[in-house]
Amino acid sequence: MPAKDLYHDQLRNALVKDGWRITHDTYQIKFKEIKLYADLAAESMFAAEREQEQIVVEVKSFLNASRVRDFEAAIGQYILYRLYLSQVFPQAVVYLAINSNIYRSFFLKPAIKFATTELKINLIVFDVEQEVIVEWINS
Repeated sequence: MPAKDLYHDQLRNALVKDGWRITHDTYQIKFKEIKLYADLAAESMFAAEREQEQIVVEVKSFLNASRVRDFEAAIGQYILYRLYLSQVFPQAVVYLAINSNIYRSFFLKPAIKFATTELKINLIVFDVEQEVIVEWINS
């Protein structure tokens, strides 16, 4: 079983509070000979659905010394997941989930905001302590 991200449970609780039903607490993506799990970087992923909407969420904590390196890894995973899911689960919308402190201190920087906008990265910003979704940012 893949290792859980530090904020895995908080995000899970926030999604449930926001009206989502968790369908997979670790979601495996199988594409041709490749099997991907969120634990590629010891992170976690959910699949959830609400009112015909289906999402797959990659949780990132950004706890390493270099947030830029964490960002590079997160974006790479996100793009691979989105690409493969477009073939095997096309109705799913992929989100990158980050805590509100990281969003304010890092994701609002012009270069990061430019990258997430240009790469069409969907974000879920959540409050770790309150375990609530603060904002959904759709590209």
